[in-house]
Amino acid sequence: MKIARIFLSLITLTLIIFVNTYAFASQFKFGIMQDKKGAAAKYRPLLTYLKKKNIKASFISAKSYPDAAIMFANKKIDGMFSGSGIAGCMLVKELAIPIVRPVNKNGWSTYWEVVLAQKGTPKFTQNANYFKNKSVIFCSLASSGEFFFRSFKGSANICKKIMKAPSHFVAIDTLSRGIADIAIVKNRVWDNEKSKYPNIIKVGKDPGENPNGTLIVSNKTDPKLIEKMTNIFLGLKNDNSPEAIAVKNKLNIEAYIKTTIDDFKFTIPLIKNSGVDKNFNFSF
Repeated sequence: MKIARIFLSLITLTLIIFVNTYAFASQFKFGIMQDKKGAAAKYRPLLTYLKKKNIKASFISAKSYPDAAIMFANKKIDGMFSGSGIAGCMLVKELAIPIVRPVNKNGWSTYWEVVLAQKGTPKFTQNANYFKNKSVIFCSLASSGEFFFRSFKGSANICKKIMKAPSHFVAIDTLSRGIADIAIVKNRVWDNEKSKYPNIIKVGKDPGENPNGTLIVSNKTDPKLIEKMTNIFLGLKNDNSPEAIAVKNKLNIEAYIKTTIDDFKFTIPLIKNSGVDKNFNFSF
């Protein structure tokens, strides 16, 4: 009888190990932008939260938008939290599926492009001629940057100089020092930074809104896993566990909301107008 109990215990232990191993069999790699020192650290509590939900995940930092895009396209990462520019590219190339995006604690989940210049600069005219003989700085492959600039046909040919910034913060600072004439950046960044730059004004903006920080996953990902992940993120809002609270506090969000290609109704035309198609290789 004792031997039977031991044997049963061993079988039970084996099953437990098997179940746990199966639950964590897939290593899901998320790509995240780290265009500012320490930015990746804010996502760290999400690892613990996902592990609690039986998804073993890791984060791989991308140093720039092009770097992240190439990693995603080459399947070095399985999914990523992305600005609308890269997310839109992946949708145009039919490589990705959007599933959720965060709602900031201030209640917003979208953003738009703003055009900045020194005080006294004329208002943006919504056409390429505005950039004639001007040095323009922006982030590569960003809807509120390079894609917006290039969506105005001929802008790259008539401007004085194109300057690429590693972040919207750098673009604003470079403009403030007179190295560039025009900066195109994300409105949320400008709203947070504008008090530091009294010499800079907003001369224009894009009327359309883009989804912020969308989680996109490879369209080859198991649909059951996508459904599970979607439900986990959507459930974060009403989850008051210590792990969930840590995620929301660190990311400064109150929830994730479901996101589909319909939420990119302004973004995708903008990206296509800049020259992106299925054969786009993530550089101009």
